[in-house]
Amino acid sequence: MPESLNCLGIIAGNRSLPLELARHARAAGIKKLVAVGFENETDPDLSNLVDEIVWLKIGQLSKMISAFTERQIDKCVMAGQIAPKNLFELRPDFRAVAMLLKLKEKNAHTIFGAIAEELKKDGVELIEATPWLKPLMPGRNFLIGPKLTEEQRSDISFGYKIAKEISRLEIGQTVVVKNGTVLAVEGFEGTDRCLSRGGELAGKSGEAIAVKVAKKNHDLRFDIPSIGAKTIEVCRAAKISVLAFEPEKTLLLERDLVEELARKNKISITTTEKIS
Repeated sequence: MPESLNCLGIIAGNRSLPLELARHARAAGIKKLVAVGFENETDPDLSNLVDEIVWLKIGQLSKMISAFTERQIDKCVMAGQIAPKNLFELRPDFRAVAMLLKLKEKNAHTIFGAIAEELKKDGVELIEATPWLKPLMPGRNFLIGPKLTEEQRSDISFGYKIAKEISRLEIGQTVVVKNGTVLAVEGFEGTDRCLSRGGELAGKSGEAIAVKVAKKNHDLRFDIPSIGAKTIEVCRAAKISVLAFEPEKTLLLERDLVEELARKNKISITTTEKIS
């Protein structure tokens, strides 16, 4: 992790990742944590884990940068996501409008890259959160829940190739497959909706396979693929039997609860193998 780093800013999205990051950063010796939280997105419990949290509306870029510069924070990380629908409902300030107008393509990578550049202009460097989160990334041959069948392994391999291709095209990072057929591809709606849609198309018996990957040359400053208890609950509701993700590139959050849910609902949680 960065040497001699005593202060860290957190741009906090939704769910549990910002909380996990704050706990691990504090345990690693970060003395001062300042978070920027977003209304209707960030878990209010984060306020108990940081020294200060500044609440903003999505799109208030100038206020977000000022929240760090006014508190002498020169390194920050992004943790957690913003619900896709809220990106359409944001009311950008003048600085955000100017930033967006310069972008020829508007996807997660280009928007977050532009935010990083705006932060840099004011002396704040956006860095990876992975140094504090590595312990949460399972390695190869990871498995929770029922042992995989050969048919399931075959669908995981098939789904991996499809997911890698759609991620290369900046479409999404998750697919749902069954018996060699693609049922759902993640788009702007996000992983949970993709899982639900794929489960619906799998028929009454369910038993679909979900595969989540990281993009090639994935910029881990902006987004770290992650799964948690909510993901497993969505799989349960959609009758998905296997959730596979890339080893050493995906965060497993709320592990105890994930294990409990997986075993209770007979869902296999596993890592993929690299396919040439």
